[in-house]
Amino acid sequence: MPLMNRQIVLASRPQGEAGVDNFRLVETALPGPDELADGQVLVRHHFLSLDPYMRGRMNDSRSYAQPQPLDEVMIGGTAGEVIASRNPHFAVGDAVVGMGGWQEHALVDATQRGVLQKVDTRQVPLSAYLGAVGMPGVTAWYGLVKIIDPQPGQTITVSAASGAVGSAVGQLAKARGCRVVGLAGGAEKCAHVVDELGFDACIDYRRHPDLKSMSAALKAACPAGIDGHFENVGGLILDAVMLRANAFSRVAMCGMIAGYDGQPLPMANPALILVNRMKIEGFIVSEHMAVWPEALRELGAGVATGTLKYRESIAQGLEHAPEAFIGLLKGRNFGKQLVKLV
Repeated sequence: MPLMNRQIVLASRPQGEAGVDNFRLVETALPGPDELADGQVLVRHHFLSLDPYMRGRMNDSRSYAQPQPLDEVMIGGTAGEVIASRNPHFAVGDAVVGMGGWQEHALVDATQRGVLQKVDTRQVPLSAYLGAVGMPGVTAWYGLVKIIDPQPGQTITVSAASGAVGSAVGQLAKARGCRVVGLAGGAEKCAHVVDELGFDACIDYRRHPDLKSMSAALKAACPAGIDGHFENVGGLILDAVMLRANAFSRVAMCGMIAGYDGQPLPMANPALILVNRMKIEGFIVSEHMAVWPEALRELGAGVATGTLKYRESIAQGLEHAPEAFIGLLKGRNFGKQLVKLV
């Protein structure tokens, strides 16, 4: 009896908000271990990463990457175990990470450089390679270190501070001697950001629904102004940050989740970019592969020693991936959102 592979494909493109009905669960047969071609590796996925960028890929619109094709497996980072191999570089039992997509197994042509990476799980848990020691962690590191360039004593703010990226940004900035102020949704998340992650303060954006209120909260938390900001959300939060920004401040534009459903996000005071001589730079971390080894060394050491803390929200079973993804877009997750597949 052939091994069956459950997959989730993009069934339709969202019209406004994404919903679970935009996805479809399908099953396909996999080749047996003796049927692999030379160079191929069969991977059983243990974890699937859910990330905000996936929402943009669901649209058929111009962006930094091609849209997710309809009726094909949703893109996504995965971590798992090799269960069959006809590639001399991978053995059965190897722990690996890649972009296997929303499916329980992946048949990989491992002769292509970089499509599959072996990882060491003796000190870093397998799931962390999709979060703090993976793409989200490197995203945090690059935006902070290469764009914001924090200096001791400066004030750094970060939106979505309890998420996989934002939580790493704050801890890395604290390690560099900065005052760090997060923005997160809800008292529980803000308490975690301050008490567990070591931020100096955290603003609950749900308590500040307008620009005047948010700006006042930032003024209280950042009495010396803001020198660097890591943006994951956009909209009202970015407008309020710009009102508190110091001269020559830097903004790393990582995500604009407030506009992922298609609504425009006009900037309230763009003249502040000129007045404050601000640097605002968007980036896609996959375009900066040269820095990944340096970033991963710091991130891996932090997780291994316990100095870089992270939290995970884990949905059980592939069939629950769409619901967990919609929850991520609505801020229901706490830390890195994963789907456990075994």
